[in-house]
Parts: sequence; structure tokens; C-alpha cells
Amino acid sequence: MPKPANFLFKGMAFTFKIRDSFSPRKNIIADIGIKHGFQILDFGCGPGAYISATEELTGPSGHIYALDAQPMAMEYVQNLCRKKTYPNVTSILSDCATGLRNASIDIVFLYDILHGLTDAKPIFHELHRVIKQSGTLSINDHHMKQEEIIEKVTSSGHFKLMEKKSRTISFSKT
Repeated sequence: MPKPANFLFKGMAFTFKIRDSFSPRKNIIADIGIKHGFQILDFGCGPGAYISATEELTGPSGHIYALDAQPMAMEYVQNLCRKKTYPNVTSILSDCATGLRNASIDIVFLYDILHGLTDAKPIFHELHRVIKQSGTLSINDHHMKQEEIIEKVTSSGHFKLMEKKSRTISFSKT
């Protein structure tokens, strides 16, 4: 990755740390029903802001897959996991393909990236493939109105609206 992109990513990560001190990520995921043993995919994880809160909820029998297209994001995630000794986190460098088994994920986080996806169809297809039949696609994107999110997700044909909460919108597989 070129040096200007590294600088921009580091600036974003620093901004997220400030944001998270005022609005902890555990508050965002509090109402989506994460349980011990859950398999979570944080699609577009960035510097890993949701990992600590999620790791507490999934416990030692759960697992978190942190996926991002930016190599620096994977460095941040790996450093966080070493520092906090999180053995149940796997980083995945990709812009779409997860490499995960079919129907293996309980909850997918698609947080603050939907607005930036120019072609979400392949991503929705991949997420539909990896989410369990009883699983959830959880979306939070402050750049979009709830109606826009619902339209973009449901028009893919892969998901239907399950529940709107104050901070997240949940979808189930069709």
C-alpha cells in the first residue's frame, strides 16, 4: 500500500479511537443477541474497533473473523489480538471472498461500509452463503438513512428485514 494510504488509514484509526471513547462499540452491538460460542464475521473490520467488545460476548468457545481489503487493517487487527491475547480471532485479507464454509456464521457485522460499496451484489451473495439459516446480517451505517439501507439490502434478493433497532438494522436470509 502506498505511504499516503498508510497515513490516511492511521488517521482513520486514530479518529476511531477518539470516537470509541465517546461511543463505545459495545453499545452498538449490545442489542443484536451475540452469545457465547457464536461465530462472527466483521466484514470491513478496519482497525478492529468491534473486536474487543465482540470477544467478550462470544467467549472462548466463539470465534471472530475480521475481514478487510486493506493490509494495514490486518496489521492493526493482528497487533490488537497479540496485545490483548485474543486467540479466537482470524484475520482475512479480502475485498469479498471470505474463504469460510457455507452456513458457518451466526452474525455478520457490515458496519460503516455499505455506503462505500459501488457493487454490493457479490458481497451480499458471499454473506448469504456464509450466514447460517438462523443467522443475522447486522448493519450500522451513519452515512445512510435507514430506508436506504433497507432498500439496498433487500433489493439484493438475499436478505429480508428482521428488525430495526436504534443503532443497527438486522436482516435474515431469504
